[in-house]
Amino acid sequence: MTGPGRFGIDWRGRARHLLLGGAVSLATVLATAALSAWPAWQSLPPGEAVLRLSFSHSGARNCRDRTEDELAKLPPNMRDAQICDRRRAPVRIEMDIDGQPVLAADLAPSGLAGSGPSRVYHRFELPAGRYKVDLRMRDDPAVAGFTQEATFDIDLVPAQSQAIDFDASAGRFFLH
Repeated sequence: MTGPGRFGIDWRGRARHLLLGGAVSLATVLATAALSAWPAWQSLPPGEAVLRLSFSHSGARNCRDRTEDELAKLPPNMRDAQICDRRRAPVRIEMDIDGQPVLAADLAPSGLAGSGPSRVYHRFELPAGRYKVDLRMRDDPAVAGFTQEATFDIDLVPAQSQAIDFDASAGRFFLH
């Protein structure tokens, strides 16, 4: 078969362009592969590990019971027994590592009206080794002291990333 191929394209005249395009594509792929492994980058110095405290938690709302007169004045479909402020209380968090305070903060609620959860993210770079971590949190200012407390014995190995989170449904801190 001479002349144009099945689709009307004369491939014989385009062989040089196809070879050049293939060579440029191969060079681009090889350069990308070489540069993806260079320079060598390490996020932590040798012998270091990371401990992260990261969670979202909603503080308590200030609520009160409605009186019988208040309930009687409302339409039947709006007769909630309690009325609550929209704004949530700040969450107090304290953290000690081996008995030394490393974090003490009042976390404001998020959102324009202060009705969202309080969020915390702190990263601690530590030498690899064994640590005792104490956590205390208060999410209700009406309660004296702390509402949740936890102690963890953590053994960090070099380059490890250990996270501490809070599960509101279980009411406890946990590691992952």
